[in-house]
Amino acid sequence: MENYDVDLPDLKDLTTINSFGLGFLLLVSILIVFLPRRSAIVAMILTICYCTLGQRIAIANLDFTILRILIALGWIRLIVRRELFRFRLNAIDKAIVLWVISSVTIYTLLWQTWGALIYRLGFTYNILGSYFLFRYLIRDLDDIYRVIKILAIVIIPLAVSMWIEKATGRNLFSIFGGVPEFSVLREGKVRCQGPFEVSILAGTFGATSIPLLVALWFRGEGMRLIAIAGIISATVITLTSSSSGPAAAFVCGIVGLCMWRFRKRMRIIRWGILFSLIALHVIMKAPVWYLMDRVSGLLGGSGFYRSYLLDQAIKHFNEWWLIGTKYTAHWTYSTLLSEPNKADITSQYIGEAVNGGLLTLILFVTIISLCFRALGQLLGEMEEQPFPLRLTLWSIGTALFVHVVSFFSISYFDQMMEIWTLLLAVISTTSGSRAKWKVDWSQVPGPAHSEVKALNN
Repeated sequence: MENYDVDLPDLKDLTTINSFGLGFLLLVSILIVFLPRRSAIVAMILTICYCTLGQRIAIANLDFTILRILIALGWIRLIVRRELFRFRLNAIDKAIVLWVISSVTIYTLLWQTWGALIYRLGFTYNILGSYFLFRYLIRDLDDIYRVIKILAIVIIPLAVSMWIEKATGRNLFSIFGGVPEFSVLREGKVRCQGPFEVSILAGTFGATSIPLLVALWFRGEGMRLIAIAGIISATVITLTSSSSGPAAAFVCGIVGLCMWRFRKRMRIIRWGILFSLIALHVIMKAPVWYLMDRVSGLLGGSGFYRSYLLDQAIKHFNEWWLIGTKYTAHWTYSTLLSEPNKADITSQYIGEAVNGGLLTLILFVTIISLCFRALGQLLGEMEEQPFPLRLTLWSIGTALFVHVVSFFSISYFDQMMEIWTLLLAVISTTSGSRAKWKVDWSQVPGPAHSEVKALNN
């Protein structure tokens, strides 16, 4: 097992920004301040894809990464340029706020130290600061397509750099610090990580991006080349990570997209899957969650550890359900090098439980449920709307599904939390702008009706 030490203790409370970081910070700062609102988000996506968390400025024992600085500049821009507008918080917005409040409160009660409070306030700043910044920058369908287009273009050089990393074993992003110069080898395979702190997060980024990029293909002739380049790049990022979690997520994304033809039967399919899992749980000698171990046997990886970790979390429910737990070393055979009292938590769901108790876990799952429900309701109302429009909704839902699958194999940190909040903001925007999604076929750029007639049914 790998130990994912996400705190970078050697960099905490230290200013580690170098000349490359300063130059990058200047560039993205100019972009987020001076670009038109519709394009300002390019600064955030560039930072997610090309700058490590090793670039930071410490002020009064507070660490400001380039992403955190950009969040502040983004809000200053919204205020100075009067781009703030009133909008009513929808169910997704409220659930995210409650999840953050629960996470901060319970974690602080668990540890009862100022350090824990400051750490969780930083988490609050990152999540709510970026989420509502995205909500103000992404306001309608055109903005959503623009975000996907920017993502498709920006990840092309990232894929090239990770291909080079795969060939040479050296990470070009090590010039920013926070990631090793020489890539990790596992079973003779180079596990490329690019600017991300671990390879599995890099691969997860690629896998979760693919469903969104597919929607560009049906946007119009001018978008097809960009869509192809983006999909190929995201696939390269996924494969060069040499991780089974992203590989499984990639497959789930393809399956999710293929389920479009069965969209009207999804309720039956969901219940069928649930009853099948219950039947397997009864029939199998091991609990049904050990299927992750069976899948990893085909794809490679640490499926047994993840199955075992989930099994232990369930067995030790009494230890974490109220306010989480500080000590999990007795759960598994793999602990963090920097914190021997903690097991290597390789699941977002278990991470939510350990750090925030049952309430925080329920709120996190509620966010996911509300997102699926919002997309499902909107898609049901769009049956008479153009195919590209409806497929975009389906692609967004598939991307959400891929994240849900990935949460079983990795606990998000570093830039992936920004990717997650970006998707949540996109979904929240769609659910709050139903009228804007109902447009005439003639007004939607895209392929001729004859080209999509078969898929439309």
